Amino acid sequence: METFDEYLKAIDDEEMKQILSDIYQHVEKVFPDLGKRIAWNQPMYTDHDTFIIAFSAARNHISVAPEKAALRQFNEEIEGSDYDLLKETFKIKRAQPVNYDLLDDMIRFNIEDKKDCTTFWRK
Repeated sequence: METFDEYLKAIDDEEMKQILSDIYQHVEKVFPDLGKRIAWNQPMYTDHDTFIIAFSAARNHISVAPEKAALRQFNEEIEGSDYDLLKETFKIKRAQPVNYDLLDDMIRFNIEDKKDCTTFWRK
């Protein structure tokens, strides 16, 4: 799998495929300069070759992986959206609305916080 389209085509559940497709379209509209890549079988967005955020589909949720620094920064907003917060990701369940403002804020935070970062992951 090499592209986001290939990733989406591999999802059998049409509802989850649409939710994830909508998220990708939103991110690409709001942040058109972000790079896209598939790594570790997961679609992710990058800025100057450093990781910004990743989204992937599971059976009943979308996993959002923005790195721990962003999870800590937006802990209250994640919990306020009633998303399940895990160690390095959070889950948007199938029936939950996507909080696009939260996603945009996390992406902006990571772009700014990692503007001088020279590695893929934070150290």
